[in-house]
Amino acid sequence: MTTFASGTDTLTRDALTVLQPGFTGTTAPDWLLRRLGEGLTTVGLFGRNITSPEQLAALTAQLRAERDDVLVAIDEEGGDVTRLEVRTGSSFPGNHALGAVDDVELTREVAAELGRRLAACGVNFNWAPSADVNSNPGNPVIGVRSFGADPALVARHTAAYVTGLQSAGVAACTKHFPGHGDTAVDSHLDLPRIDADPEVLAGRELVPFRAAIAAGTRAVMSAHILVPALDPDHPATLSRRILTDLLRGELGYDGLIVTDGMEMRAISATYGIERGSVLALAAGADAICVGGGLADEETVRRLRDALVAAVRSGDLAEERLADAAQRIRTLARTTADVLPAAAGAGDEAVGLRAARRALKATGADGFTPLTEAPYVAALTPVANIAVGDDTPWGVAAELARLLPGTETGGFTGADAGRGVLEAAGHRRIVAVVRDEHRHPWMAAALDTLLAARPDTVVVEMGVPQATPRGALHLATHGAARVCGRAAAEVIAGV
Repeated sequence: MTTFASGTDTLTRDALTVLQPGFTGTTAPDWLLRRLGEGLTTVGLFGRNITSPEQLAALTAQLRAERDDVLVAIDEEGGDVTRLEVRTGSSFPGNHALGAVDDVELTREVAAELGRRLAACGVNFNWAPSADVNSNPGNPVIGVRSFGADPALVARHTAAYVTGLQSAGVAACTKHFPGHGDTAVDSHLDLPRIDADPEVLAGRELVPFRAAIAAGTRAVMSAHILVPALDPDHPATLSRRILTDLLRGELGYDGLIVTDGMEMRAISATYGIERGSVLALAAGADAICVGGGLADEETVRRLRDALVAAVRSGDLAEERLADAAQRIRTLARTTADVLPAAAGAGDEAVGLRAARRALKATGADGFTPLTEAPYVAALTPVANIAVGDDTPWGVAAELARLLPGTETGGFTGADAGRGVLEAAGHRRIVAVVRDEHRHPWMAAALDTLLAARPDTVVVEMGVPQATPRGALHLATHGAARVCGRAAAEVIAGV
């Protein structure tokens, strides 16, 4: 078992235990290993930390050599939000594609295979799935990360995902409580507000979380959103009414409560990460997630010291901090057996099968597959911060494999349509869009393309809210690599 560094008192160890920090680089820095020896229990991994499954397995082995029961956490939703395959795109479609198929057994199988691959790399805690009901089509941060807009559908697939992921020994962290779907603001940038009454919240937002709890989710992540019907004064992450009275009391949840990233501006710009972390623990959170943007030793030291000072000043009850730390240690012990050797063989093709089933084609009856290399025009919106701009998306790479000579370009703004026509020349155009309904310039570009080139193929890789158009319209319900492959297969007729 782990031996704590001498001289580290119980209060300081507890303060370190409740932190879920990140770091930079593909090997663990000395400061992180030292903190593991002093009580730190969770390490968060992001795309910047991963180059291959082999490298990731070596990294988690390095962490476990320092602390054998370390919780190795990752933000791996599959689909658009991938860390395992950040540079290539995911082998798994995301939630919206799975919801479009609406086969709960398929969702369970996809989550189980994703969990198996995480376990094979030594990862035993996943900040997923998203249980948000995407009831607001203009939502800038959830979108295809949601199973859909119907609470019952989202609930059954959330439960299936939790069951599948945890069948591989990887703890699920269902997010973003009490529901981030009905927002028009990204909490990475500002504090969103949901002005729904309690009855609507109970029949919409809370339904998937009840299902996740019934399925045994090991953790729940809070949302940095203001829900006045539940608490008019505090965002959910800092609200005792929401985390303790509602989640623990009314919903009967007894697992780990994790905050969303505390460096997100919804918290950091209003409360600061130190005060925000103290308030979150006092409200009922058990683990402080930080590391997506702040990933250094100084951040860990600042938060540790802020929690210790809050206990000593009486702003945070020592018993509350000790209870949170104990919950984390308990989960760490019960997931410590997730090692690479325990992962076993899986179903590596399940992601592609799911992506093919999720594909919706409009106009396919009169479509003749392409036999010559096209020009692929990606009408590219500003990247969702949760997704990031490091992960490739679209169909160009997969079409180039099937139709060698395929060329591509990215376009944005008022002149995008004209730019595509100039770049494409005589070649057949495949226009790839993402959430056309949210971007007027994108809709205008398609107007221009289809007026001049009505044989243009349109591939919608976001939420398909806009009316299908083009010689062929393919809705992939997500921008994962396998979604692009499924679309490319139809376009090339293979």
